[in-house]
Amino acid sequence: MEIKSFGKTDFDTMFKAFSRAFVDYEIQVNSVEFQKMLKRRGFNPDLSFAAFEGNEIVSFTLNGIGNFNGIPTAYDTGTGTLKEYRGKGLATKIFEYSIPYLKGAKIRQYLLEVLQHNTKAVSVYRNLGFETVREFNCFKQRNEDVNLEMKVNDTSYSVQQINIEKINALSDFWDFYPSWQNSFEAIQRAKDDFVSLGAFSEKELTGYCVFEPDSGDITQIAVDKQHRRKGVATLLLKEIIKLNRHDSIKVLNTDILQNSITDFLQTKSINILVKQFEMIKEI
Repeated sequence: MEIKSFGKTDFDTMFKAFSRAFVDYEIQVNSVEFQKMLKRRGFNPDLSFAAFEGNEIVSFTLNGIGNFNGIPTAYDTGTGTLKEYRGKGLATKIFEYSIPYLKGAKIRQYLLEVLQHNTKAVSVYRNLGFETVREFNCFKQRNEDVNLEMKVNDTSYSVQQINIEKINALSDFWDFYPSWQNSFEAIQRAKDDFVSLGAFSEKELTGYCVFEPDSGDITQIAVDKQHRRKGVATLLLKEIIKLNRHDSIKVLNTDILQNSITDFLQTKSINILVKQFEMIKEI
């Protein structure tokens, strides 16, 4: 068995290994979604590594490279091991093998998210020195089951597509900093895959959202604190459902401590699917 980078590995081989490793995962992705996921998360094949047995990938870590909170960061885009090779410590060996290469690329921290109920993985990461930074909720619901009723229907608000690159201070609407895959940097990497919508009162932007119609993934949704509980987010959600090409919508990695987004989504019958830990280790 040999550990080496993905630098010379073709996409089909990588996707086959990913699919086999995550066959029992809650959310499945097809090859197109996988390709988009890699692009959005900043996948770097030369700084991603796998354990090969012959030509077969049996365990791997796909790393995204970028900045997080202004710090050069490696992000675990996906760590998986084929079922028959689990329990052999391969993920740990791959991670330890990667560290000198990441340091050589001036990476200063390693960031990941892990499902809270995957207690074995959580234990491995803690033993490697990772610390939990935040806890996240992940939501999902079929389009037809989303509750779009409005308690308040203020006709002064309208929704239209916007270019978020031309709008300043969107972060003023936030209650929490977006996770890696939901950041503006991630959106910029795959900007042609996203639709951005703004809710306006006359010419004032009162709320916005960014989502990916092919996957139904709502990457960001936020409303100015002065305009909350007036139906703005529901108006945005209605337009998302209209434009969505997927059979469901999902909202991943909302901060568990921020009740406003949790309460809003649950009021709309968009239910919690899983919970995750966001973990960081300095390297």
